[in-house]
Amino acid sequence: MKKAMRGLCLVCGGALLCNGILVSLISNLNFGTLLVFGLGGALLLCGLLYQRLWKWLRFLVLSGAAVLVLLCACLSFYGSVDTVYRDPGDRDADVLVVLGCGVRGDRVSVGLARRLDKAIQYRNQFNPDVLIVVSGGQGPQETVTEAEAMRRYLVACGVPDTQIIKEEQATSTLENLQFSDALLRERFPDGCKTALVTSSFHVFRAERIARKLGLDYGTLGASSIWYTVPMNNLRELCAIAHEILRGTI
Repeated sequence: MKKAMRGLCLVCGGALLCNGILVSLISNLNFGTLLVFGLGGALLLCGLLYQRLWKWLRFLVLSGAAVLVLLCACLSFYGSVDTVYRDPGDRDADVLVVLGCGVRGDRVSVGLARRLDKAIQYRNQFNPDVLIVVSGGQGPQETVTEAEAMRRYLVACGVPDTQIIKEEQATSTLENLQFSDALLRERFPDGCKTALVTSSFHVFRAERIARKLGLDYGTLGASSIWYTVPMNNLRELCAIAHEILRGTI
């Protein structure tokens, strides 16, 4: 049992560290990446010192790993069943709000590109006249706002500039929704049918924040690349806990 647990810690820790390095090469260094490195390093250290720390670590490692795997699995499952528009049979949204998630310099990240591709797919399949709000301010390691980078991506993919509205101040999911809603209220004083476009792992939190704000939005979930799943889920679990503590979901 001890040897098996030690081997499991070493393998999982090494795999997470390799995953962190891989993700760092294609995306900005962020809290999610640091979580992957931290967890990987902790597991690797546990494996190396397992004989000395066995009595102290066996319950901690087993229970902690089980809880993390369960929570990540639940989050992934929720996202996987929520990759279609949430209003069954209804495909006539007036507006899509695409939530930003990171830009490298002035280029959208792989995850953000998938969100934008989801919006383009919806536009091409259901409503070629849909208005697209791109929401996101400028953060570290970004030379333009996320909204501007998203606008350029959409235009390059054939979406007319006249169908795009930029919201360039938001720095969080809560602000994405608040600031985008303010823009839409100005443009559509009588209301409009709106759907959020985000990554599938992010749907749960975005949807519940929207509900807390009294926004009746549908959701479109974009899939993630497999090797970003550990980073995305670990970061999202922390973000959900943070939102619960501050009462925004």
